[in-house]
Amino acid sequence: MHTRCALVGMPGSGKSTVGRQLARRLGLPFVDLDQRLEQRLGTSIRAYFEQHGEPAFRDHEAALLSELADTPGGMVLSTGGGAVLREDNRAALRRGFPHVMYLRASPEDIFKRVKHDRARPLLQVADPLARLRDLYRTRDPLYRDAAHYVIETGRPSVSTLVNMIVMQLDLAAPGPGGQPGRNSDAPSGAGPGAKPVA
Repeated sequence: MHTRCALVGMPGSGKSTVGRQLARRLGLPFVDLDQRLEQRLGTSIRAYFEQHGEPAFRDHEAALLSELADTPGGMVLSTGGGAVLREDNRAALRRGFPHVMYLRASPEDIFKRVKHDRARPLLQVADPLARLRDLYRTRDPLYRDAAHYVIETGRPSVSTLVNMIVMQLDLAAPGPGGQPGRNSDAPSGAGPGAKPVA
């Protein structure tokens, strides 16, 4: 199977957890962009941020993302929360991954999940919820620009989210004669819980 799917979304939206289970379900390699970056940098992202600053980190992130976009074969890619900040990165995602899913979660839901997580450098501030709200205002339009579909995470379980994405991939898959899958007559083309990005 050569399905290529990338997950984008806010820090703490579940990209790594969902991506890992999705890859297992599809029998595909799973790549966590942040983990791969830490291997390449030889240190944690938080430590790299502190030592070298965000712009230097984003340069490495962009180079690796472009490399992965051009790597052939099936893959499920989980991106970092800030991977969409650069226009070139959003273009690389769309170029290399026919299925880019935005796992959308509210700042309040994310805060509940990550408030005790000390590994996220952008959230080590006095008021992390306010920081999340600021990040969401800035990044939500960029996630939508990068993605083909928005998956509303809300409160479904990980397995439910994986099922929603698999359904979306199935609907998007070519049917007989190379035509879109079963949903070709539906106006939105989206499965339950998923909305196409205009």
